[in-house]
Parts: sequence; structure tokens; C-alpha cells
Amino acid sequence: MSWKKWVGLAVLAAAIFGGYRLLLISNALSLPNTEEDIAMVRDSASRQAEQSFYRPERQALEAQAANPLKNVYFGDLHVHTSISSDAYLFGNRMDMDTAYRIAQGESGALRTGERIELTRPLDFAALTDHAETFGRRIACTGPDLSAAGIEECDKMESPSILGFLELRSRAQQRPPVKRFDVFNDDPVRERDYAAQTWQKIQDAADRHYQPGKFTTFAAYEYSPALPDRGKLHRNIVFRSMDVPKYAVSSFDAISEIELWKELEATCTIDCQFLTIPHNLNKTWGLAFSGETIDGVAYTEADWKLRERNEPLVEVFQIKGNSECSVAFGAGDEECGFEQFFPPCDEGQETSCIYPTSMARDGLQTGLALEDKIGVNPLEFGMIGSTDTHNSNPGDTEEWDYRGATTFASSPAERRMSTDNVTGIRLNNPGGLAAVWAPDNTREALFDAMQRKEVYATSGTRIKLRMFAGFELPTDIASTGDLVAAYEHGVPMGGRLNANAAKPTAVSLFAWAVQDPDNAPLAKLQVVKGWIEAGTRQEVVFDVACGGSTLNVTTGKCEANNAQVNLNDCSWDPSAGAAELKTLWTDPDFSPQEDAFYYVRVVQNPTCRWTTYDSLRLGREPPTDAAATVTEMAWGSPIWIKTGDNPEK
Repeated sequence: MSWKKWVGLAVLAAAIFGGYRLLLISNALSLPNTEEDIAMVRDSASRQAEQSFYRPERQALEAQAANPLKNVYFGDLHVHTSISSDAYLFGNRMDMDTAYRIAQGESGALRTGERIELTRPLDFAALTDHAETFGRRIACTGPDLSAAGIEECDKMESPSILGFLELRSRAQQRPPVKRFDVFNDDPVRERDYAAQTWQKIQDAADRHYQPGKFTTFAAYEYSPALPDRGKLHRNIVFRSMDVPKYAVSSFDAISEIELWKELEATCTIDCQFLTIPHNLNKTWGLAFSGETIDGVAYTEADWKLRERNEPLVEVFQIKGNSECSVAFGAGDEECGFEQFFPPCDEGQETSCIYPTSMARDGLQTGLALEDKIGVNPLEFGMIGSTDTHNSNPGDTEEWDYRGATTFASSPAERRMSTDNVTGIRLNNPGGLAAVWAPDNTREALFDAMQRKEVYATSGTRIKLRMFAGFELPTDIASTGDLVAAYEHGVPMGGRLNANAAKPTAVSLFAWAVQDPDNAPLAKLQVVKGWIEAGTRQEVVFDVACGGSTLNVTTGKCEANNAQVNLNDCSWDPSAGAAELKTLWTDPDFSPQEDAFYYVRVVQNPTCRWTTYDSLRLGREPPTDAAATVTEMAWGSPIWIKTGDNPEK
């Protein structure tokens, strides 16, 4: 055979292989559009073995009585409904009322046929749909649509990953370009419809607000996009229904600096707001770099603007853990929990972790900034939430994870398919925000968020408290005296001034209680960060062990040998602890060093959602995902500032 024929055969083979790959990609990107397609998906869901594993019994919401020493309330401050265009493109048609009913304990169903239901209702929720797409659904159902508008609205009606990628590609344009196709190229109509959507969000929140039992907030998301599915997004939450007439989107404010300025200008008199950044791990280093999305350096005034308006960060959600990276700082192994991005290689700009990406990095940066500008603009508390696009707030239990993007991640057969191109296997069910407040009202919860007396969980309802002080009672770990804790210390989110003339070491009172519907606790840790001779330092201490002892040589808790039965996902109730409580004094405390401390709780292992899905489908757990997880909780820090006059 001549060389020309060999070349021809090679070209033909390459074309066939390329066509096959394109077919696979096309199939992976396609979503069910016809009733026949949807019926096939629902049939697949109906055949899942939902009784093949252990899950706790569902419970009704029990309202807590007001408590001057504060109750813990669990909620979700990052939820998308069918108002968000990306959620709609994934096939979500569930509205705000449905979302609030699910948060309060009602069972619901995705269009795929999978059930979604919380074991216990939430105490509060905020629906945070993308402000950039406000008004579009109203426009698409309104009269007198132009041909271009009809075409655009028809695209929205067909679930499509390609449609989502096109929407996202447009969102990455700098400067952002707003399209008016669905508004008949009329900016006035767009503004009016967007304001109507914002009003509907407020009305829905008011319909479901039950002070003392279930709290709702007026809220939305500000969503500038970065390349390679990166993001520099923030949720805006308001204290009351005294809110600006218009939501501020990334079309209105080109950066977070302009966002805060616009909110301060329009949120006046009785209006109060706070912003919460999320997906720090996907900001490609911008989270704490001191630069905007367009590379403009923060001024001192910009940092102070941030300090006034951003008291919290979302440290855990569906798209991963943003506490820390094993590549930086203390490099502790818990930083690898639900974290899938590597550190950036030289010259790499996206899909990796920078030294300015993660929450612990930001806390360190804040210490350094305070020495320069007189305030710490990164003195933030930490919460978790979901970022679900399925209208199911707080549905964070591994056994009930149905993905977060309707047809793109449901049912189990699609989630577990090796052809799924959405990255679903790297995701998790998301986290929860836990707030210590005297009562379950908007005002009480918002004020607690402002003072940062909050913490994050990876989805379970671990109870966690921490106080720091120089004169905490020595027996407080046995008495649990909260009156004394508040009198002689400050709670998480607080600040202490160290007295160089009276160098008493700081002590931390930490108290963690197991989620009654989940596994016991394995250990309690203290994370400390400080600046020594101008250099950032970090260390992690194991301070209480559940069902094991502290190794005096390594300073770490020994393994408690907790087991998980992968055949039914039942966990070992005998290993670990139902409660961990300790008074710990920093052995290396120096009143000359600014520092922060926060507490981290690690739970015994339980099945990861991929293992639950494997049981649903009668398969072995996948080899490319962990079979178990150790759920966690992260307390907000307490800051120690050098000075001459201690506050406590």
C-alpha cells in the first residue's frame, strides 16, 4: 500500500475518532427537552433504591424560646430559584414560595423525579437570585415581544448546558455588556421589570416570615464572572424591608468597590445591608489580593469601605472548601477537605489556588493591613451555605444530595456518569450558616452577623461556641457557665486587646456538641495565625479528642478507629464524643504579637454522597472519589491586638 493510502487511512481514522468524541461531548452537554426525554429521566429516578441505606427520621420544626445567652439558629444564605437564568436553563421551574416551603420542612420533587427533603427544617433562609437576570422571566411572559426577544426566550425554555455556557461567556465580558433582546431593546422596560422582580423577592420573603419561628431576608447575588468558571460573587443581605428600589448588579457596579459605594448611596435612613463573598477558591487569587476584577489596586479608602460593609465570608459551599490550602501556611491535612484545586504553577492564572485565595490567607492579610491603615478590613466571620440552584435551601445532608442543577446533575445515573462534564463529582451538598442570637428575628440574626457571632458547617448541625479572655474561670469547661464566659471574655467574632505590661496568656473556652442526626465528634482544634517580626505564622493545635487521647509527642489526637458500614452507610455511634469541651491556654502567647484564633471541629467519618448514590444504583463506590467524609465546623475568629489597655 502506498504512503498516500496510509495517510488517507490515518486521516479517515482521525476524523472518525474526532466525530466520536464530538458525539460523546454533545451527548454529555445535552439535557432532556421533550416530555419523552423527561419521562425517561423520571423512570431512571424511580428505579433508584432509596431504602438501601440508613437515614434519620424526619422531624418537624421546634421553635426555640428567646434566650438572652443566645440560641444557635441554622440557615442558608445562598439559594437560587427559577428566577436565576442559569437555574432556569438547567431546568429548574420551582419558585420562591416552593423554596421557602422546602426550607420549612415540606418535601418537594425535582423535575427529574428525585425527592428533596430536609431531615430538620431550617431556622432562616435568604433567596439570592442573580441580580443580572432580574426581569427576564417577566419579559418573556409579557406582551409585544420582538422577534429577537421571542428567540431569546425560546432558548431559555429548553434546558441546555450549552445555553448556560453561552450565558456565562457573555457574563465574562469586560466591561460587562447588558443585552436588551428580551426587553425589546428598551432600557426603561428592563429597569422596570428588574425592579418588579426585586419587589417580588421582598414580597415572598414577607409572606414566609414568622418571627420567632422562621426568618427570611430580602437578598440577592451580585455576580461578575471570571474565565474558566471563576467568579468574584457576593450576596447582599438586608436587615429589614427598608431596601433600595433597585438591586445593584454587575452591570450597574463594575467592581465590588462600586457595589459598596452604590449600596451606601441608596441604602439610607433605616436601610442596613451586608455583603458576603463566596467561592473564594474560585476567585483565582482576587479574594484578598487588594485588586478589583480589572486589576485596579485598592486604595486605603477602598479597604475601609470593605471593612464597613463586609463582616462575613462564605467559607464552605457546594463548589468546595475555602478555609485554607495544604500548599500554604500550616499545611494541615484538614485543609484538603472537599478541596479540589491545586496550588498555582508558575504562570498559571486560573483553576488553581493563589496565596491570596483562601479565608486563612485573608485573615493574615488583615493583620498586616491594620498596621498600615489603622483598621483591619479583613476582620471577618465565617459561615457556610449551599449555592443550590434547585430551590432547596439547606438540603445539605449527604444522603439527600441531588446535585444542584436539576437536569444537569439529576438523577443519580447522571451524577455518577463518567461522561458528566459538569464537574459534579468534585462537588458536595454544601454548608450551613449557624448564628448565635437571642431570638429568631431578622433584626437579631442580622445583628449577630454584623458582630460575627456566627460559624460555618459543612452541612451538619454541630453546635459550636468559643470565647477568649485573659480571666476566664479555670473551671468553665466543667461548669459551662455562659454568664461568666460573656462577663470575662468575648465570643467568636470579638476582639481583645493584649496588655504588654501585664502579659497574661489568652485562654479559649471551646464547646462543641454533636449533631444528634449525625456521627459523633473526633476532635476539636484551635487554629492560630499571627505576625512575628513582620512574617506571617500559622499553627494548628488539637485541644480535645473524641474517643482517643492526645499524643504528647505529635500533639495530635490519636485515631479513634470510628467505622462506617459502606453496605448501608450506618456509622459507628460508640466511637468519638457527643460533646467536646475544653479551656485551652496558648502556650506560646506573646502580647507583642497581633493574632487571630478560631476553632475547628472534625466529625467522625460518614458516607460521602457518591457512596449513597452507589447504593442507590447497586454499584461499588467510585474509585475517583472518597467513600467517606469527615464533616466539619469552623468558628469565626477572635482577634488579639497589641495595646496597653485590655478590654477584658
